[in-house]
Amino acid sequence: MLNLIDKIGDWNPQLFRELKGRLKPFPFVIALVTSLATQLIIFIYQLLKFPSYEKDVSNIHFKYCKSGYIKEAYSDFVSCPPNQIDIQLWWRDHFEYMFLSLSVIFIFTLLVAGTYLIINDLAQEERKGTLNFIRLSPQSEANLFTGKLLGVPALIYLAVIAAIPFHVLTGKLANIAFSYILLFYLIVVASCIFFYSIASLFGIYGGSAFSGFKPWLGSGLVLLFLWMTMAMSRQAYHNYIAFFRLFSPADITGYLFPNLFNKQTPTLQDLQFFNLALGKNLFSTVAIHLLNYAVWTYWVWQGLKRCFRNPNATIFSKQQSYLIVASFEIMILGFLISEDYSRREIFYEGIGAFYVWNLSLLLPFFALLLPHRQAIQDWARFRYHKNANSTDASKKFLFSELMLGEKSPAIVAIAINLLIAASTFIVLSLNASTDSSYASKHILLILSISLLFISLTVIYATTAQIMLMLKNSKRTLWAMGTTSAVIILPLMIFGIFNVQPHNILWQFTIVFWVAVKDYAESTVPNMCIAFLCQLIIIGLLNWYLIKQVKFAGESATKALFSQSNVI
Repeated sequence: MLNLIDKIGDWNPQLFRELKGRLKPFPFVIALVTSLATQLIIFIYQLLKFPSYEKDVSNIHFKYCKSGYIKEAYSDFVSCPPNQIDIQLWWRDHFEYMFLSLSVIFIFTLLVAGTYLIINDLAQEERKGTLNFIRLSPQSEANLFTGKLLGVPALIYLAVIAAIPFHVLTGKLANIAFSYILLFYLIVVASCIFFYSIASLFGIYGGSAFSGFKPWLGSGLVLLFLWMTMAMSRQAYHNYIAFFRLFSPADITGYLFPNLFNKQTPTLQDLQFFNLALGKNLFSTVAIHLLNYAVWTYWVWQGLKRCFRNPNATIFSKQQSYLIVASFEIMILGFLISEDYSRREIFYEGIGAFYVWNLSLLLPFFALLLPHRQAIQDWARFRYHKNANSTDASKKFLFSELMLGEKSPAIVAIAINLLIAASTFIVLSLNASTDSSYASKHILLILSISLLFISLTVIYATTAQIMLMLKNSKRTLWAMGTTSAVIILPLMIFGIFNVQPHNILWQFTIVFWVAVKDYAESTVPNMCIAFLCQLIIIGLLNWYLIKQVKFAGESATKALFSQSNVI
């Protein structure tokens, strides 16, 4: 054991630090006892249902009765003779119940409790200041976070590993193929890596702000997500929400073990991706889940590496944002393009789902790309100094700096990402038009939707960027509050004054899709007018932002020169 610990310390000092702090005798014993007690409770609970000669056997399900039910004389009461009960079949089913119960416990324990522990550990490290010492370590970010992911939930791993022999045994006795059990473990491991990586990024982002609330928020969101996807697993599988369900191990668990949902046909069999029926084949279904986890875990780790050493940097660079948005759009397009758009209702459901997905995911993502005042001020000072010492050479690189620069305002980068999203939106619409005569007549409407989506999002992003230029130390809260007000207040005002959806004013709100869906034939002119007005608003906002950036660069440079003259 000492040699093993020494080898772990040589391979990953962070893992050694975490294990040394957690694998103490008392917590070690508690984890083992909890695991064994859970297994014993599950076994005893099933054993209490064992049919006995002394007990009333009338409640035995008909499938366990070899000769069928016998009606008792002078009553409607039916029962199964004790010697006719198929005990072997009963045991097989109840071993399966034990196996499935442990499978669900594994998923919830690992994901919910593990997420809480990782976020709480990083929050404590940040609050105590020890995380800054870890940042100064010569270890790579990959080694540091690998140590965290393997070491922080070590007691949970111990409890689960202690239950694996009983889990495998019950699965074997229930005639479940060992290959299916291994695939289940593979999916659970991949989901743990993804959720723990997200938890690590969430734990270090934002510094020590709300550090006490972060663990509960993160684990609560994971619990809500698992609960929702468990409920969805009993419902029909729609490609509109396939991307959401693909992150949960619940669907693939129900696919591998259909009895998890009362022997229903696994809804995951309806999964299609770019018109490929992946759900019809076990290995293609597992592969798309693993691929999805791998892609997004990779991007989360890129964000971890980037903002761990420099907490003030944006989580992703502008170059990375283009690839992330492209990956997201390809995934969404692959699912939605597989729908049959031969009817008007399905066509608008597909377009609406695509709009909602982009709105709900891209808006928070764009908020992570916006640099704060100090970064923009440094960039503006550099541009001011460069322009003062050259003629037109530096101006030629302005667009490339706005598109790729680390500290430049992110409005141009966000606009490029929106164009990527709009291009896939148009691809989906053109594909739908081949199946629907209705869709082919409304290409102009589809283009108008894309333009309104771009213009509204740029308005929100520019508003947030202007707020982040404030000198106030609470500028992040100001940015969040102002942007939320710009989004929510018009909806509240229109609701109070009962403004009808066909009114042009709705084209200036985030839910303009309601008017498009219900009044498609008459809304295109209104959308064009609204888009022109929004272009004017974008121009005014960016004119003000440019003015603020120039002023920040000039004032910072003058202050720097005045200090140097004094020295």
